[in-house]
Amino acid sequence: MTTARPRRRLSQSQLIIVGLLAGIVVGAIFSRVAPARADLFRPFATLFLRLIKMIVAPLIFSSLVAGIAGASNGRRIGRMGLRAIVYFEIVTALALVVGLAAVNLTRPGVGVQLPPPSGASEVVAAHPQSWDQILLHAVPESIVQAMAQNDVLQIVIFALAFGLAVGRIGDKGKPIVALMESLTEAMFTLTNGIMHYAPVGVGAAIAYTVGHGGLAVLWNLAALVATLYGALVVFLVGVLVPVALIARVPLRRFLRAIKEPALIAFSTASSEAALPRAMETIEELGVPRPIVAFILPLGYSFNLDGSTLYLSLASMFVAQAAGVHLSIGQQATMLLTLMLTSKGVAGVARASLVVLAATLGAYHLPLEGITLILGVDTLMDMARTTVNVIGNCLATVVVARWEGELVDQG
Repeated sequence: MTTARPRRRLSQSQLIIVGLLAGIVVGAIFSRVAPARADLFRPFATLFLRLIKMIVAPLIFSSLVAGIAGASNGRRIGRMGLRAIVYFEIVTALALVVGLAAVNLTRPGVGVQLPPPSGASEVVAAHPQSWDQILLHAVPESIVQAMAQNDVLQIVIFALAFGLAVGRIGDKGKPIVALMESLTEAMFTLTNGIMHYAPVGVGAAIAYTVGHGGLAVLWNLAALVATLYGALVVFLVGVLVPVALIARVPLRRFLRAIKEPALIAFSTASSEAALPRAMETIEELGVPRPIVAFILPLGYSFNLDGSTLYLSLASMFVAQAAGVHLSIGQQATMLLTLMLTSKGVAGVARASLVVLAATLGAYHLPLEGITLILGVDTLMDMARTTVNVIGNCLATVVVARWEGELVDQG
């Protein structure tokens, strides 16, 4: 008598891939039969994003306060933050250079016909931000408003200040630390519950995108999309992999850890959707919770590698399409501008398009170029968001290694 072998259940990552593939197939069918009906999938995709966004603010706040207040050495927090910022700026600058080099090499905008001037110029209204506006934006007028808007930078600033204050009051602050630790555990448990809906949410998001735009969207502006994907691969292999090797990051375990957050980021084109799971998996990798809670959310404001690479590439694409020649000096100035403005709108919906509009306006380039890019922005957003998440996960592990607190597991 033979015993039945237990059925192997699909892992969470495998279920997400199944949902992704099913969404592509269903979306392709709807794009041919009834494109307008693809809107039926949008609520299910939006529901998943709403479920994730509702836990982002409390998860960041509670974990960061618990980590900062629980650290006995405030000077160590300052040193760790300074190291992280220096790392962020160096890697971000390299991402901008890679994007600029790629678009100058392939020149995908040459020969492109821009749409005629119309009200489309107002699709994304933005203005270049001055240094004082960026500085003031970092400090919230109301932490409740910052949490309601999921403004990661403002939440991090307040949580950092509050955590330091709780740590300064000694034993009186221990009940608050215990509360924040309990809240963090509860939010991780809630995250695991929400992840059971992820395959449905991911499948619906892809079905809506393909069903609404059709598979032909893969061919529209193919040169621009291919250039972006190629540049992102070069950045991953030429910048992030050497960084990981120099910092002695266990690559195989790291890739396993970020697989699910990267899939979520690619499928939903939302860094926020991947944040809770990324925090959990990086902690499981051996990074202490205080470092995860501090560095990972901070990177969401200062270390958007994929988005900054995309911005330099997209800006030059519009310049090429408009027939405007930018000198090496002007391109270098543009890089500095992008490094500054990309910090000012972190956490804003379609932040990359907002920053792109601001940059085009600063260099008197036609905003009609944005309407051209919007057709394939979803495809590009998937890739750049994935690199954002991978870059921030790696930064967290690297800082933990620098601090001598990365727990190497067999």
